[in-house]
Amino acid sequence: MTTVALQRPKSLPLSWACQALGLNRSTVYARHKATQSNQQPRTSRKHCRQPRALSERERGDVRMTLYSEEFRDQPPFEVFSALLEQGRYLCSTSTMYRLLRANGSQGDRRKQRPAQSHAIPRLVATRPNEVWSWDITKLPLQKRGVYLSAYVVIDLFSRFILAWMISRKENSALAQQLMDEALSRYQVASGQLTIHHHP
Repeated sequence: MTTVALQRPKSLPLSWACQALGLNRSTVYARHKATQSNQQPRTSRKHCRQPRALSERERGDVRMTLYSEEFRDQPPFEVFSALLEQGRYLCSTSTMYRLLRANGSQGDRRKQRPAQSHAIPRLVATRPNEVWSWDITKLPLQKRGVYLSAYVVIDLFSRFILAWMISRKENSALAQQLMDEALSRYQVASGQLTIHHHP
């Protein structure tokens, strides 16, 4: 397409030819200049040899260091810092990440424990006053950042609210006081039921 634009009739402006062919004038000029000077058009940066790129031997040294006994469990930024403290500089942290990525080792390099499957603890109540559950929730006031604490004790079987209390503060002494009052009011011994704190 660039050749067609350059071989247009002299009476046809280049801008019109580029517009008709869907080309950019700067691209046409650059390719024409490269052709005139017997140079190849500019290639992308990733295909060019970078002057400061590591040699294959240097990349091998970096890999050996990253997989060594001393550094095999550490991320590149920690390896980089440790090497600097030893007075050694192999390459940048980004280069270390790039080499690990090329080897498929860019994730967490520590030994991982396999995923665990734990049973979810569940409480079952078959009658009233067998399991009580209690919790504290925050109640916002009109003034921003100011809350009241609402303590609630619920019977798990009937979902009946056995006791509740609102306080300006949250502490274990108030929770114990509320629980003692509920046990006394319903004449239930603490050893006869399970008391569960809802997280």
